[in-house]
Amino acid sequence: MRNALRILLLALLAPAACLLPSLSAAGPLVEMKTSQGTLVIEVYPDKTPKSAENFLQYVRDGFYNGTVFHRVIDGFMIQGGGFTPDLKQKDTRAAIQNEAEAGVKGGLRNQVATVAMARTGNPHSATAQFYINLKDNGFLDFPGRDGWGYAVFGKVVQGYEVVQKVAKVPTGDAGFHQNVPLTPVVIESAKILPDRK
Repeated sequence: MRNALRILLLALLAPAACLLPSLSAAGPLVEMKTSQGTLVIEVYPDKTPKSAENFLQYVRDGFYNGTVFHRVIDGFMIQGGGFTPDLKQKDTRAAIQNEAEAGVKGGLRNQVATVAMARTGNPHSATAQFYINLKDNGFLDFPGRDGWGYAVFGKVVQGYEVVQKVAKVPTGDAGFHQNVPLTPVVIESAKILPDRK
């Protein structure tokens, strides 16, 4: 009954063609309004709890409001959540432990529409930045090329057409940054939908 109500709710929010199947038991839903449209991310705390809670806490704190998708590579992924439109990096909480192995064991892989923690070459350096896969990127799964991989914690379940739209924006270089949208793609707001906490 609960799943039926959940599907009905999502169906009311967007056309059925925009819905993507969930990967897990019903997890929290995050509505992310961007300058290109609105998407909904389902988060999987039962699979990658540290990564999921980390993301959700940044949402609760309003951290993502006014940040941008600063790295867009069509056919690969879009990355955001760490910079303001003028490419100033925001201060974050401490980095979290890499959960890519737990994610893969729980069935979470870097597949189209999934959301994962971005990080540096240090496998345990993920803070606020995340990326959304535009295709199946199996090489990012545990163990990856460095023995760790990148931890998936959610999936876009509504509004994936917005992600695809972002993927097509013109990009260029900006200082040390590459693949930056020439017109900022702003995350205007992110909030946990009240029926799913």
